[in-house]
Amino acid sequence: MIIAVASGKGGTGKTTVASSLALVAAEKGEVLFLDCDVEEPNGHIMLKPRWHKKETVRVPVPEINQEKCTLCGRCAEVCAFHALVVLPREVMLFPTMCHGCGGCWHLCPTGAISPGWREIGQVEEGSSGKIGFVQGRLNVGEAISPPLIQAVKERIRPGVLNIIDAPPGTSCPVIRAVKGAGFCLLVTEPTPFGLHDLELAYEMAIRLGVPCGVAVNRSDGDDSSIRQFCHDNSVPLLFQLPQDREVARGYARGIPAVEVRPEWKGHFLALLAFLEKGGYARCAN
Repeated sequence: MIIAVASGKGGTGKTTVASSLALVAAEKGEVLFLDCDVEEPNGHIMLKPRWHKKETVRVPVPEINQEKCTLCGRCAEVCAFHALVVLPREVMLFPTMCHGCGGCWHLCPTGAISPGWREIGQVEEGSSGKIGFVQGRLNVGEAISPPLIQAVKERIRPGVLNIIDAPPGTSCPVIRAVKGAGFCLLVTEPTPFGLHDLELAYEMAIRLGVPCGVAVNRSDGDDSSIRQFCHDNSVPLLFQLPQDREVARGYARGIPAVEVRPEWKGHFLALLAFLEKGGYARCAN
């Protein structure tokens, strides 16, 4: 099964929840943790894997033969992302804006454009006990992360529990990470901002056809707005983790929440039981 752990905003505790879920699940069977927050992966801080393999990820970009180019402008016309600009004496490429669709080299009437390659990041693989670990690391200054996220997801293993730590927000990188998951756990916090972004994340999951449930992190005891949202949308509120200074201190030192508070394991065991019984099937709208 594939579980995506997502949130509508950064800082809600998504990695705290995902890493603790992986540790608890590993006591029952094999787990693969996939850190798809490729702009700033930090699951390794909690799980401390030993690295075994690193692979460079590249994306196609056009290479322009200016001698064959007639400056007709066809390439710039078909580029939906405006990565090509026709100047008086040459065609200029903005490589970080290119999405590698191939339209320009397929439609160039003189064959002046051919596919080249550009490195965008790396996929690193390792293990931590019974937890397999895969993470993407986007190159500094790189703007396009979905191809790297897809490269991480290509390491998903059948027959084990795959836990995806998704990027924050609801934009293209998150959609690429969550799409195809069997269940999406939406981590939120009991604040107006948390509720607003939970609504966006929920809408994203529904549009992707992924069943979802909600977990509240840093609960202050007044989660009425989150409860009302879950009730109104028939979304299960699966558990609430209280505000805890010791957990925050542990996080700062790279210690997972369930190691600071072992009694919290019950929340994650209940979530796993919910999924094993097919409860997620009742969450789909």
